[in-house]
Amino acid sequence: MKRALKAVLHAIFLALAFPMALLCLFGRAEAVFRFFAQLCALGPGYPGDYLRMAFYKMTLQSCDLEGRIQFGSFFAHPQAQMGRRVYIGSYCILGRVSLGERTQIASGVQILSGRRQHPRDAEGRLLGSDAGAFDPISIGPDCWIGAGAIVMADIGANSTVGSGSVVVHPVPAASVAVGSPARVVAASGEA
Repeated sequence: MKRALKAVLHAIFLALAFPMALLCLFGRAEAVFRFFAQLCALGPGYPGDYLRMAFYKMTLQSCDLEGRIQFGSFFAHPQAQMGRRVYIGSYCILGRVSLGERTQIASGVQILSGRRQHPRDAEGRLLGSDAGAFDPISIGPDCWIGAGAIVMADIGANSTVGSGSVVVHPVPAASVAVGSPARVVAASGEA
């Protein structure tokens, strides 16, 4: 019964999100995509979760409907992938990222598209983000990213990143990384 109800809700919200997905050309019109992604982020409660999942199902490179994206969270780029049963807490901003199955992201996490988005010219002046490099970030399956973490590098499968950590170098699989910059302090089974 519960599974049937979820299927009906997914169908309803896919129909509601379809006009938004169509207007942003299913993620190909990035400025329009960002508008609707931010708009969908404002939907409260379960209806908002279902609306966000439906919109991203039609606009991201890949997104499974069996996940949850809480209030205030959004993908800044459609070049993202979200595996099955991923949980994203409130107020997260996600760039070009691939999220492995069953990964859980606490509230207030930022996953940037690498570390080179805003370069400087020879005189030290900031160039626009159009001159920067947007690198895809990969977060493996079964990871936990703690509240307020900032991620700018890949994280291997089965790893944990502590709250408030700043990941600037890749984190190997089955590791616990904490601090700013984040450093591996244990294997994930030891913490």
